[in-house]
Amino acid sequence: MQINKNLKVLIVDDCQSMRSTVRAILKDLGFLSIAESSDGVQALAKLKQDRYDLLITDWNMPNLDGLSLIRIIKSDAALKDILILMVTTEGEEDHVADAIKIGVRDYILKPFTSELLEKKIAALFPPGKEPG
Repeated sequence: MQINKNLKVLIVDDCQSMRSTVRAILKDLGFLSIAESSDGVQALAKLKQDRYDLLITDWNMPNLDGLSLIRIIKSDAALKDILILMVTTEGEEDHVADAIKIGVRDYILKPFTSELLEKKIAALFPPGKEPG
């Protein structure tokens, strides 16, 4: 599976160990530019400072949850094109449908494997369709 390793990724999760796990998987896959935020408020600040190609976010977080973060991103002309992958424990069908409806491109339930994360990211950026 060939993925552009120069994509800029922002991981948003209130759980430090989950952020570390996702970061480690991305590093193992060869990604070079990975940033982290512990909630949606921090993530928005980073998104306004720098350009990211992919947002990997949790749903349940303090201060600003994942769904609210996504709504804000999708309503902002400068941010709306960021691809979003939600990684969460919220697996009920209506939750998944709500997330997809507001702009999540794909969804992974915790716990997950590095192979699944790689497959989901590759599907978001098919060859010839990578940003930059």
